[in-house]
Amino acid sequence: MSTRTVLGACPHDCPDTCALQITVEHERVIKVQGRAEHPSTHGALCTKVSRYPERTYHAERLLHPLKRVSRKTEAPAFVQVTWAEAIADIAARLTAIAARDPQAIQPYSYAGTMGLIQGEAMAGRFFNALGAARLDRTICASAGGAGLAATYGHKLGMHTRHFAGAKLIIIWGSNSIASNLHFWTYANQAKRDGAKLICIDPRKTETADKCHQHIAVLPGTDGALALGLMHELIVHGWLDQDYIERHVDGWDELREKALAWPPERVAATCGISADEVRGLARDYGERDALTAPAAIRMNYGLQRVRGGGNAVRLIALLPCLTGAWRHESGGVLLSSSGWFAPYKNPALERPDLLAGRTPRMVNMSTIGDALLAEASAEFGPRIEALVVYNSNPVAVAPESPKVVKGFQREDLFTVVLEHFMTDTADLADYVLPATTQLEHLDVHTSYGHTDVLMNQPAVAPLGEAKTNTQIFRELAAAMGLTDAAFSDSDEALAAQAFTSDIDMALLRTQGWQTLPIAEAPFAEGGFRTPNGRAQAAGADYLPNYESAQASPELAARYPLAMISPPARNFLNSSFVNVKSLRDIEGEPLIEMHADDAAARGLADGTLVAAFNDRGRYVAKLKVSTRARPGVVNGLGVWWRKLGAQGTNVNEVTHQRLTDMGNAPAFYDCLVQVEAA
Repeated sequence: MSTRTVLGACPHDCPDTCALQITVEHERVIKVQGRAEHPSTHGALCTKVSRYPERTYHAERLLHPLKRVSRKTEAPAFVQVTWAEAIADIAARLTAIAARDPQAIQPYSYAGTMGLIQGEAMAGRFFNALGAARLDRTICASAGGAGLAATYGHKLGMHTRHFAGAKLIIIWGSNSIASNLHFWTYANQAKRDGAKLICIDPRKTETADKCHQHIAVLPGTDGALALGLMHELIVHGWLDQDYIERHVDGWDELREKALAWPPERVAATCGISADEVRGLARDYGERDALTAPAAIRMNYGLQRVRGGGNAVRLIALLPCLTGAWRHESGGVLLSSSGWFAPYKNPALERPDLLAGRTPRMVNMSTIGDALLAEASAEFGPRIEALVVYNSNPVAVAPESPKVVKGFQREDLFTVVLEHFMTDTADLADYVLPATTQLEHLDVHTSYGHTDVLMNQPAVAPLGEAKTNTQIFRELAAAMGLTDAAFSDSDEALAAQAFTSDIDMALLRTQGWQTLPIAEAPFAEGGFRTPNGRAQAAGADYLPNYESAQASPELAARYPLAMISPPARNFLNSSFVNVKSLRDIEGEPLIEMHADDAAARGLADGTLVAAFNDRGRYVAKLKVSTRARPGVVNGLGVWWRKLGAQGTNVNEVTHQRLTDMGNAPAFYDCLVQVEAA
């Protein structure tokens, strides 16, 4: 029997970035496991990635280039073509557009793979050489990232493994069991050792079920709660004045703001009790930071609202006020990705190929408006071509009625690199079959730990699938782009991805390399800000765009807040078509509290419509204690074509942006719900 083992890395948008052990038998992958030797993975994989062979060998896997033969408002129809035909036609179309204005060519990509090579290494070179429009990649994390950068100078935090030593863990805006499995292992270890776990989340998640306490705030009020905690820290003297004086700028301004948020005001804003505010503050503040460390694990759900960046800032400042940073098991973590910045090569995507040009920037979160925009002096040329890779915008971008209308333009030339016929691929002019992680080389950083990983290809590409890098090489050649940058192999790109501090030989043999980060990185300050001090000035609470506080007339018509947390068995819109996972997940659901359902005469299991001025989303109702009164949960992100009426929850979300980072405010959304 011909069996071998290949070392890999999980490519998906998850903080865990697991090290993989891939078993190949007779040149077919038969098993994907987590590597026991890797400290962060410790042999465990999530349900999704453990089924990676099922995804790679899926009967509906795209294996040949396809060309559209139907109108975009009709049921999609495609014919198989050769790679030579596809590349020649695409290159001709893009060349003609670029001759008029290359900014009319718009790339659209995100984290379908988090790899540096199959992500933007060659794609970035291609679009830079063309002078195509740039993409502001904001759709997931940029509000929180901007908040951390404003406070600490970069996206930095404590080590995940040290949560195991904490005596209090606040899990804020995260369903860790579903979306951060390996953190949950450490939290659970701390729990067994006597730590108290508190979950703050509008939804009573599976993680909340396992914590000692769940505080169900209204969506978008996390910043108010953080200010309320600061109020109690101040009035009770639960402050580390020495740490504040030596390592925090702007404290006097923040102190004045916090004193305006007593527990009663916080309770009224957040939809919780004043005692919950007082109790949380006591748990967090009335402790010795060195003998009973407190740690906060934020995740990205809480920053998907108008005031998301400021909310992250306020929460991130809490360990500065109590001195929690002094202990390796104290502090806060949202993202660790900033630790990699000194080791990454900023020239990997060859910005020099722009040759001094500064093309316009289009925000991926407002792609609906952008695709419908006419040419103007302010906007620039109308978007004539769209090249989509590593993303499924028709499913994931906000206010999808506009996104769909934009993609349906017959005069828009759309090329999609994909594994499956997603909602976006259904609206393409060409669909090009791309390789999966089991079929290509890549290197990865992480936003949940501090290891660089390498992924080795386990098998040859299936069918006629090609790597993203090869597709862009071939397009570059067909368009006459002759720079040597387009001749670099994937191995050469991997070697260029990092500084010499990263040992490529070690990555090939071991699979990972750990960065030399201090165990308690901010015990003595030393933040990445220009003066090394945490920055508190300017941080404040901002109410949602759509809330009773900010828009009472709108709230009178649409009284329910809707959030769209990820379904447990999917990862964004990936894995939705894996039958075994979809069988576990069931069908698209809208969760609603019994009181809200009774007030509307709605019964569990019936079809209901969540609607507002933007659209109408129909799904099955689940009356559930997972929803708090006044909030409905539209679990996502299902493909639209699998929805009850060909829509998903983004039918009702809007394109307004957050306070920082120009990110979408997905969870800042008011609706009404009625029988469908």
